[in-house]
Formats: sequence, structure tokens, C-alpha cells
Amino acid sequence: MRIPIQVLVYPVRRIKKGWEYLMLKRVESRGGFWQGVTGAPENSETITKGAYRELIEETGYTSFILIKTDISYTIPMEERWENIYPKGTKEIPEYLFIALIHQSIPPKIDPNEHTEWKWCTFEEAMQLLKWDDNKSALKCVKKYINEDKKKKD
Repeated sequence: MRIPIQVLVYPVRRIKKGWEYLMLKRVESRGGFWQGVTGAPENSETITKGAYRELIEETGYTSFILIKTDISYTIPMEERWENIYPKGTKEIPEYLFIALIHQSIPPKIDPNEHTEWKWCTFEEAMQLLKWDDNKSALKCVKKYINEDKKKKD
């Protein structure tokens, strides 16, 4: 049984032209849509430890800074998930994280979870994303990294 909590991690990296965002495409059996890294904390993991583990499992990246934002939203429970969440779950909160990736190597994706990956500009990533909540979260990531850059300049 899964804990009714989700994490969404957007891996980002700085390049000469600005920032890139890593998008992953889910296998068809899980919807076939593009997203960031998602998952749930396991057992007694905190949401931060769950986000950290999910990022490593889904990308293979190990050199990064993980930032927990104060952004969260809820996903309405879907009938197709009833057998994986505790009885009575009506919605699942999802918490947003940003991962500043320090590696220039390609991600190592699990073919059981994702079929493709792509480093994108913000505009490309927005076009790929399906869910409005994921798009709103990506806008928050862009705002955060742009504000952080201003602080350093």
C-alpha cells in the first residue's frame, strides 16, 4: 500500500544560454505523458528523503542540490489507483522540489517507468507537460531559479 503523498522533482541545470529542465516520458501503461520526477516516500521516509531517493532512482544523478519549495497542491483520487492507496483516500498531496544537477552526463532512466528523456528549455517543457498542476509547478521553479540568480549577481 502506498502512502497517499507524492513528490514532484524538477531537475534543472545551468547552461550557457540559461536553464534546462529535464522531462521524462512515462511508459504507455502508466499514461505515456511527460513529467518531472515523481514518486512517493516509502515506509518512514520524510518527503525530502523520498524526493532524494526518487531522483536518484529515476535519473541516476548523484551530484545535485535538492531544494524543497513551499509549493504543494492536491491531486484528486482516481478510481484506477484505489487498489494502491489506503481505503478512503480522496486526494493525494504533491510537494514540489527542485534539483540543481551538477552532472553533464545523460540520465539513466528505468525502462519500466520511462521511455524517453529530454533536457528542454522552459518553453519546450511547458509544451510537453500534460497536467496544469505540473505546468504551474514548473513556473514556480523558473521563478525560483531566476530569483536565485538575481541574488547571486
